[in-house]
Amino acid sequence: MKRLAPLAALPLAACAATEAPTAVAAGAPGFLLGLWHGFIFPVAWIVSLFTNQVAIYAVPNNGGWYDFGYFLGIVVFGVGARKTQVVTRNVYRDRGGPVIDANARRID
Repeated sequence: MKRLAPLAALPLAACAATEAPTAVAAGAPGFLLGLWHGFIFPVAWIVSLFTNQVAIYAVPNNGGWYDFGYFLGIVVFGVGARKTQVVTRNVYRDRGGPVIDANARRID
């Protein structure tokens, strides 16, 4: 069984993505631009449908930090930040007993 552990780890290690440090340009968009691009994603997406001059994702970028900023921009500050309102409705039926909630109305 101990002999199979390195063989099992080999396919998992093959999936690990690596990037050469020289592959990222010095002026490539980073975390802050990723945050901004994520925040303006809805507008950029609509504009990108009508023109080829606008893209919703900057390529090339500096990798993980840009992606993290983009994710936070969409989920926390952008589209995903909309507050939702959950409406719960309690229905009390009069079954001859006392009504527990003073704000309950009779439903006929």
